[in-house]
Amino acid sequence: MKISRTFRYLLLGSVVALSVAACDRDKGKDAEKPAAIAAVDGPLSYESTTPYAKVSLTLPEAIKGYPDLYKQLYDTEVGKLKDYSEGAQSDRSEFGSSDLPPYEKTILYSQPVETGRLFSMLRSDFDYSGGAHPNTVATGLLWDRTTNKPLAAADLFATDADKAALDRILCDAVNEAKKGRQGSVSLTKTGMWTCPDASKVAILLAPSDTAGKASGITFLLNAYDVGPYVEGAYYLTIPFEVLGKAINPTYASEFAGTGPKGDVTQTLRPQ
Repeated sequence: MKISRTFRYLLLGSVVALSVAACDRDKGKDAEKPAAIAAVDGPLSYESTTPYAKVSLTLPEAIKGYPDLYKQLYDTEVGKLKDYSEGAQSDRSEFGSSDLPPYEKTILYSQPVETGRLFSMLRSDFDYSGGAHPNTVATGLLWDRTTNKPLAAADLFATDADKAALDRILCDAVNEAKKGRQGSVSLTKTGMWTCPDASKVAILLAPSDTAGKASGITFLLNAYDVGPYVEGAYYLTIPFEVLGKAINPTYASEFAGTGPKGDVTQTLRPQ
């Protein structure tokens, strides 16, 4: 059976038209997908050494998935370190002595925890600017992945939470941890070392054995917060099930599973 030339052209044209239409449909489907966020292509560390100061910054690999956060942190922290070095040079010039050791400042971001909606890291700031001893201050960074903005620690707690109960839970955890430190002083409601206000303590998410979830909240109490310097810092993880209704319902689904030890008096150290 012969097929006319005209019919062959019509048939070929139909096939081409169908192919073009299919490509257009695929393009339409791709357009509906959210654009992928480009991974960070930049340094994860910064170092500078002068006769007056030695400074450094280290960021974890996990931050590469958050370009906006990375840029904010890297630019801000490097700027602070440069200012610190300049301040150290000014101090040394004022003292007029070259025998003094250089200042030292180390900023380390570590222990990243990521859930479906949240991302957190521990920020450890080691600073030696002369004096009897260096100081290390730990704070927590929280990032809302849905808004791509920082999240205030207070937002993780319910507005109608039983504040007294939350303070008591944290105070009991601190006192339990103090039992393992020689010469530590128990906290009371009055006196030199009192129970902390949980809503004003720096926090970060605690890792979980359930993927994409946090097991609880780690409260970061630095030296001098709940005891003398020699007693050190207390970084205590309180599981989600213990915190209960203190967690904001908006973020309650971000918590599940247990931490590495599942201990309400677990003392963590910066990596």
